[in-house]
Amino acid sequence: MKQNKRIPRISTRGFYDLASGTRLKKKSYDLYPKKFFEELGEYSEFTIMVHGLRNNKSDALAKFLTAQKRLKQLGYKYPVVGFSYDSNTKGVQHKSTVIRATKVGQIIAKKNGKNLACFIIDFKNRFPNIKITLVGHSLGTEVILYTLFNLAKKQKTTERVIFFGSSIPANLVDTKEFNTIFKKTIKQKLSNYCSPNDEVLKYAHSSGIIKNPIGYRGAGGKTLSKFIHKRVMPANHRFASYAATMKSF
Repeated sequence: MKQNKRIPRISTRGFYDLASGTRLKKKSYDLYPKKFFEELGEYSEFTIMVHGLRNNKSDALAKFLTAQKRLKQLGYKYPVVGFSYDSNTKGVQHKSTVIRATKVGQIIAKKNGKNLACFIIDFKNRFPNIKITLVGHSLGTEVILYTLFNLAKKQKTTERVIFFGSSIPANLVDTKEFNTIFKKTIKQKLSNYCSPNDEVLKYAHSSGIIKNPIGYRGAGGKTLSKFIHKRVMPANHRFASYAATMKSF
């Protein structure tokens, strides 16, 4: 099966209110194009990329294309699909409303952890031996964090997890609960690409929007040996800049 020219994606667009985070639809996810996902089980593995905050539908597709191209450059021969969700919350682009809009984004990200986990559980039930890697940028890492939380409940696993410029507060991953979840749901390792020069995370930390995001200075506390921090120097907070720092995949 060849990678479809249309960027394949799991989508929950329109499932949540952009002003409040309230759920609007009961279904778990949509798949585009459906035929691609019907044939995806032919592979032994694939990767899901989850974008960050302030991404509308077209912005998200651009991030997925970046991920596809970069992983291909690094020799990855398996499909790369995207997880597109309601991250373009109302007012996130304005300083006067950015705190509230970011909080709404975090609410939506947490709820989408259940949506993405639902897809993985459904897929793993059909193809139990398939390997799935999760790649997240910024707020997308929060989607993945809660995806792992929901996978643990069903005793499902991922192969690897990679965070870029993560907005996850350090106090969330410094707990025994989440270390246990990482141990149960990640077979290989969790790589956390962090940068003390990330201007977006630095502002989020200094302004109090997000306390000690792990993409800024790392987790800080005691974490599992499979939780690896990689300090990098991306040009800026953009996903493309972080992807460029990857030397292998």
